[in-house]
Amino acid sequence: MSTIIILTVVSLSVLGVILAVILYFVAQKFKVVEDPRIDQVEACLPGANCGGCGYAGCRAFAESCVKASNLDNNYCPVGGNAVMKNIAAKLGMEVSEKLPMTAVVRCSGACGKRTAVVEYDGTASCMAKSALYTDSSSCQYGCLGEGDCARACKFGAIRMNAETGLPEVDEDKCTACGACVKACPQNIIELRNKGPKSRRVFVSCVNKDKGAVARKACSVACIGCRKCEKACPFGAITVEDNVAYIDFNKCRLCRKCVAECPTGAIHAVNFPQETNKQIKNDE
Repeated sequence: MSTIIILTVVSLSVLGVILAVILYFVAQKFKVVEDPRIDQVEACLPGANCGGCGYAGCRAFAESCVKASNLDNNYCPVGGNAVMKNIAAKLGMEVSEKLPMTAVVRCSGACGKRTAVVEYDGTASCMAKSALYTDSSSCQYGCLGEGDCARACKFGAIRMNAETGLPEVDEDKCTACGACVKACPQNIIELRNKGPKSRRVFVSCVNKDKGAVARKACSVACIGCRKCEKACPFGAITVEDNVAYIDFNKCRLCRKCVAECPTGAIHAVNFPQETNKQIKNDE
């Protein structure tokens, strides 16, 4: 009996050694050697894992940077230019600075400016609300007011204004990660250049209805009258599908369009207080 036990133990030991050797060679053959620079780049990142860079997380972004021949298509919106310079130094590359951006809410249809037509009593979610119908107001393009964008923001940069029913962006906290843009089913949130001294000019409306219909739905809607387009000396404004849009890459912040807009749909942010008459006189 003892002989059988000994033979069994020896056989199992030999088999274990053989399997271990096989596993070792298999592991050596199929092992993935990871570039140590990936850890170095990841250590430079803020660790927000917000997806604003276009990748699943900071680790995936670090791998992309290491494998890329240059950093032109890689940018961490949370870390900004400072982090990208650090990454470039680690990888022996050069990187050009990008202008800071911020989220902009392109809807001014506060509760008192849009005509209410139905009462919504469902789940407090813009996505759910948009799946059922457009909105409780007569504007089918405006903000749904349920705060999906605020919940999506990991940096506390968006809050819902209880009085207006609209989201408000704190540009000092906004990292331009784009999470709010993805969360909005109405596509009213856009990432735009922050602008010099945080000054921006944009059309705060996305209503594509014709002028009379849009104005009936919301008193501050863009009516597609093209006055702003004609007033812009830089060709920064185009009107398509009955709504104006300002290209922030072409806009020179002259604000002539602001003075021309008959509904107040064009917003000039962080400028000194001036009347439309003064702006016209500057022409």
